[in-house]
Amino acid sequence: MDLFDAIASRSTAKRLAQPGPTAQELERLLEAAARAPDHGRLKPWRFLQVDGAARESFANAVAEARRDQIPAFTDEQMELEREKVRRSPSILIAACAVRKDIPKVPEIEQVIAVGAAVENLLLAANALGYGVMWKTGPAAYSAKVKAAVGLHADDHIVAILHLGTSVK
Repeated sequence: MDLFDAIASRSTAKRLAQPGPTAQELERLLEAAARAPDHGRLKPWRFLQVDGAARESFANAVAEARRDQIPAFTDEQMELEREKVRRSPSILIAACAVRKDIPKVPEIEQVIAVGAAVENLLLAANALGYGVMWKTGPAAYSAKVKAAVGLHADDHIVAILHLGTSVK
């Protein structure tokens, strides 16, 4: 697929199913992401695959973040929040900006570089025939959720990416 076709045909998946990218394809997606423009060549991005026990820990942190935001959140609502993370059929990636204290490269430029890296990944996934959902929500701004993926409170979760095969 040529670049302009990838751009023109890319859209957020409505639903995803298996299969997702293979390990080799995921490596290609991450290589494409790493080619994003980046003032100072800081490479402020971290793409953290959230699976296995880490996915359950992440799901719990996401639910707790919602309860922190809405104290009256019921146990049933908490479980629904966990389910949003669990139902990703394939690969779940937290795209993060790990802030570097470099005066000539302001924080906003570092965060934008991660956004550009995410777009590269989305276009590459589309070119390989995969769908992606880019999510954030309150979870992306929670110190608990950040800690669940090994980030500091002043780092940023720019995107929570669900990858798989698009279902129409």
